[in-house]
Amino acid sequence: MAGKEYKFYGWETADCEAKRGLYPGIETPLDLYDRLEKAWSIETCAPRLRSVWSDKNKTAGQCSITAFLAQDIFGGEVYGIALPSGGVHCYNVVGDRTFDLASEQFGDEVLDYSTGVRQTRDEHFIDEDKRERYLLLCRRTAEAR
Repeated sequence: MAGKEYKFYGWETADCEAKRGLYPGIETPLDLYDRLEKAWSIETCAPRLRSVWSDKNKTAGQCSITAFLAQDIFGGEVYGIALPSGGVHCYNVVGDRTFDLASEQFGDEVLDYSTGVRQTRDEHFIDEDKRERYLLLCRRTAEAR
């Protein structure tokens, strides 16, 4: 979207191209972010973070399902950073590009992306609720325009 200001981590270099034609109109992570703004909801938010989710904090609780959706579209790997709370925050690495579409939930705090550990769908989607939220996010992303 021309002239739009993005604030997610890595937006300045988030110019990798879609590898698969799964989502017409989504060619770059910026396009995906624009679509996600319409698709993220309290229903796609991790249950433990629903109390902090709002229209002003749409990225709260969306990291892993968002990162795996971005991986579907752009390839690359999903990495996770251990958080002091005990959770893991997921983000994407595609070639030499690192971006975190759900980073705005941390406000001005910048995470240390150099400490990330590769994440797999098998370990994340063993949680049936998370897999269902991922599928819901995929559907809503496809429907959003």
